[in-house]
Amino acid sequence: MDLKKIVLIPDSFKGTMSSGEVCSIMEKCIRRYYPKAEVVSIPVADGGEGSVDSFLAAVGGEILRMPCRGPYMEEIEGFYGIIDGGKTAVIEMAACAGLPLVRERLNPGKTTTYGVGELLADASKKGCKKIIMGLGGSATNDFGAGAAASAGVRFFDKDGKSFIPVGETLSKIAKINKSGICEELRRAQIITMCDIDNPLYGENGAAYVFGPQKGADPKMAEYLDGQLRAVSETVKKELGIDVSNLKGAGAAGGMGAGMAAFFGSSLQMGLEVVLDTVGFDRLAQNADLIFTGEGKLDYQSLRGKVVTGVARRAKKLNIPVIAVAGQVDDNIESAYDEGVSAIFSIMRSALPFDEVKHRCKADLNIAMDNIMRTIRLF
Repeated sequence: MDLKKIVLIPDSFKGTMSSGEVCSIMEKCIRRYYPKAEVVSIPVADGGEGSVDSFLAAVGGEILRMPCRGPYMEEIEGFYGIIDGGKTAVIEMAACAGLPLVRERLNPGKTTTYGVGELLADASKKGCKKIIMGLGGSATNDFGAGAAASAGVRFFDKDGKSFIPVGETLSKIAKINKSGICEELRRAQIITMCDIDNPLYGENGAAYVFGPQKGADPKMAEYLDGQLRAVSETVKKELGIDVSNLKGAGAAGGMGAGMAAFFGSSLQMGLEVVLDTVGFDRLAQNADLIFTGEGKLDYQSLRGKVVTGVARRAKKLNIPVIAVAGQVDDNIESAYDEGVSAIFSIMRSALPFDEVKHRCKADLNIAMDNIMRTIRLF
């Protein structure tokens, strides 16, 4: 098979390789067999870790760093990106409320998004008229109430006492006052990138689906789900906004719903925002093959993450797509209907993640080498 142009557009393999590192390994393997082919690398992230870097790589800009609060209100250094000549900010909530920041202290009932609101407020006060907020990789389940509190929203319990809600105390909210949000943030256009379309609560909601990876056992997941149901009703009563059936409301522990309720943000599939920004359709024109991938390909991937998002675009352009993943779960056959042509796992041994992560780069190299050897047969 003669390949003249190949596009690489993987997500990061979370906890092991950045999307840029994946692209680099893929390209080296491809050039062993097709040294003259045009290889277009587009490292992407769909709202979680790496989103800021993806935008900066695509359109240029700078990273601004500032002190803020982490998942347990500890002092950390946060960051966000500035693009479009200072008019637009790109924030990834994982920068100050992400899973890597809590390490072994997993507890979505107690973690907060407080620092995210600090980044939002800072960006607006620095003159950003548009803010792109990436949701993904969160350690929280607080409905984004922490972010709202740091940005100026006040929450009161039934006794009129002001407090900062976390995942386990959302049902205590009795009154909400948004008047404290600064004018700059009120006027800013905020687009929230969601990497999934899960609802706020229920069996497909934030607590039941994503709670376990944040440390919630079945009992805690049930409790947190009830907290999200309660705050949904309070928001409907206090603010006149119904987020119960909003697609993407369950992203980042319910922060999708909170961004809409507290900040008037629109929710968009994260990858679509990224693909439009990097000009994917233009870059992929006349490509013979597209490689994509992510750390784990499962049913969540089929709800709009990088692999299926890329495949849907590629299908319209009639370009075959090969997905390479760290792990491939059962029941992902519908990915083929979305436009994926073939799926490969890089895992070579059934080992615990703590062992696999140290050999993932070598395993990706071997898997890509075998794929390219197979393509050369035809």
